[in-house]
Amino acid sequence: MRKLPVYLLLDCSASMIGQPIEQVRQGLRALLDDLFDEPMALETVYLSVITFNSTAEQLIPLTEIIQFKEPQIQAQGTTVLGAALRLLINCLETEQNITEKQDWKPLVFLMTDGIPTDSWEAEAKEFRSKRLANLIAFAAGTKANIDNLQQITDIILKTEEISAGTIKMFFQWMSQSIIHTGKTIQVMPKEIDLPPPPPHIQIVP
Repeated sequence: MRKLPVYLLLDCSASMIGQPIEQVRQGLRALLDDLFDEPMALETVYLSVITFNSTAEQLIPLTEIIQFKEPQIQAQGTTVLGAALRLLINCLETEQNITEKQDWKPLVFLMTDGIPTDSWEAEAKEFRSKRLANLIAFAAGTKANIDNLQQITDIILKTEEISAGTIKMFFQWMSQSIIHTGKTIQVMPKEIDLPPPPPHIQIVP
């Protein structure tokens, strides 16, 4: 069975302390509940969680949904996006095979609420050039820099505020996107057809 690798690249810096990081925890639980209820996801989706603050860490390696255990996510430190992208590239190159006859091209969901505190441009350029995955970025709040994210991907969603459950809604949209993509690629392997974003979240044109 060809698997659909999915990576969550989550900003867990100090600016996420309080309600935002709690929304991340709730959102991840909702995402897992949705995937557990979908037979296609149970058969094909493999999930990994990478967090970044003052360091980047892969909390959960690529794991099939049925064996996935929710990680402990804490907010602290700075925003080392460059280190996170480097770790992501390494994981993408070592954890699965991306060929026409093997795994589907991975999906990556990057969520950040701030400006990188390390060098990240070289990693963004490398990620773009290698085309290892389809990456969807989510700029949460007014401090997230859209121009920076556009150097990483063409698919960016944004919200002006991160209160009232907006981050949790993004996670629920992620689960819909994973399920929808998993069904779409069976018919159109090279197509990514994402569902409309939830209220208060817009696609950057």
